[in-house]
Amino acid sequence: MKRPFEAQPQTNAEQSVVLAVDIGTTSTKALIVSREGEVHATHSVKYPLHVPRPGYAEQDPAQIAEAALEAIRNVMRTADVQEEQILCVSFSSAMHSLIAMDASGNPLTSCITWADQRAVHQVNELKANGLGLEIYRRTGTPVHPMSPLYKIKWMREHDDEVFRQTRKFIGIKEYVCYQWFDQYVIDYSLASATGLFNLEQLTWDSEALSVAGIEEGQLSQPVPTTQVLRGMKASVKEQLGLTRDIPVVVGASDGVLANLGLGILDQQVAAVTIGTSGAVRTTLKKPQTHPQGDLFCYCLTEDYWVTGGAVNNGGVALQWVQDLLQDEQTSGQAQSSQEKLERLNEWAAETAPGADGLLCIPLFTGERAPDYNANARGVFFGLTLSHKQRHMVRAVMEGVLFQLERVIRSVEQVGGSLTELRASGGFANSLVWRQMMADISGVETLIPDEIESSGLGAAQLGLFAMGVTSSLDAGWSRQAGSRYTVNADHHEIYTQLLPIYLGVYERLGDSFEQITAFQKSRYKPQERT
Repeated sequence: MKRPFEAQPQTNAEQSVVLAVDIGTTSTKALIVSREGEVHATHSVKYPLHVPRPGYAEQDPAQIAEAALEAIRNVMRTADVQEEQILCVSFSSAMHSLIAMDASGNPLTSCITWADQRAVHQVNELKANGLGLEIYRRTGTPVHPMSPLYKIKWMREHDDEVFRQTRKFIGIKEYVCYQWFDQYVIDYSLASATGLFNLEQLTWDSEALSVAGIEEGQLSQPVPTTQVLRGMKASVKEQLGLTRDIPVVVGASDGVLANLGLGILDQQVAAVTIGTSGAVRTTLKKPQTHPQGDLFCYCLTEDYWVTGGAVNNGGVALQWVQDLLQDEQTSGQAQSSQEKLERLNEWAAETAPGADGLLCIPLFTGERAPDYNANARGVFFGLTLSHKQRHMVRAVMEGVLFQLERVIRSVEQVGGSLTELRASGGFANSLVWRQMMADISGVETLIPDEIESSGLGAAQLGLFAMGVTSSLDAGWSRQAGSRYTVNADHHEIYTQLLPIYLGVYERLGDSFEQITAFQKSRYKPQERT
């Protein structure tokens, strides 16, 4: 039986805005959002991703915690918001991060991010014996190195000294909440992204804990996404310039909140997000996993569950081709990053759909959904002497969407046919990519006017948690925006190319393993930077 969600407290009518804090992979963004859903101001603070050796992807947790404080201070200053106007702070956060904490509350490790692939062997081991799929069906977290379950298992097997010193295994939002409140709490949505949380019982899963080699007490206390934290430490209030104790809604993951922010509470509509990575998500009324383990299933509230799949290579693939071709673009003249990006879009627009038969499998950082193959690599197929740089750009953009189309097909297997896609993220700024999305998927695509989906979702959840709204549907319109209908001729071209794309990918399975092994063999510890 599911645990009841916390009763919602009442609020002061003079408290007119929610301060949403979205902790992302490359930056933390703070937003001031009105009760009517208007974004008054935003402020982002960036931080680096460290790759100390191949397959690793880490960040400094203290740096991210400071970024959250800085973003809040600056957005309040920009919007000229007084603390008396703030109803609550509400969090959104990236998923799958892991930090080992000692008994004194100090981190023993960096923040190991979703992009980290060190646990490939542990994943393959559980896939081979079938236990991974069994755990997936109970937890909803795909069998992939991103999952904290496999990261902990890796640590137990390869870093025993740190493993034995660890009192708590937490994620980045838990780290921030601990700094603010001296409490280890994790919301149900982030808990259900760990691979350690039972979807039906909303408790830590005993078999998953056994596989990880840890006990329940080494994890944070699971709480509803609507849980309100009070008693902020005086030192944190001082850093934020606050004099009163502002309630903090523990919030949820960026993925489920993006669906909420886009107004997607219907399984016939799906969100498509492309930032650094990409994702497709729809919303169900009960937890449901995919028969082959293609999709995640994460909790939003007891009434809403988000299913879908994330791909590793979204905007990062376009950034790669931009960096690769920058000399050709600039022709000796300095250009800003935005100017370079605009040029790439021009090249793509000048190139026919299908890039004259050039395909790109853009798996430069391995892949998650639907195959969860960390050893997958990037490929250009069909190259001829007639192909130019502009074909490469178009092929990369199409390849990203081919991968998302594969996820869309898996989503439809669980939730039924989709009638609309709502797209957000950095790619939504590209008119070419927008139309391409509709043409490849064959589904009408809406680009909402406001694309701060995860931050808006956090604000909506905050209003619900504080009792301002009686349901998650805050009544904000998400129908306004630019609509892209399917170009039938272009869709037919992509319908012909997709089976070829899939065939190339499937035949490369063993080769992916071999080339990855070769790449790892060339790594020298003394080359670490």
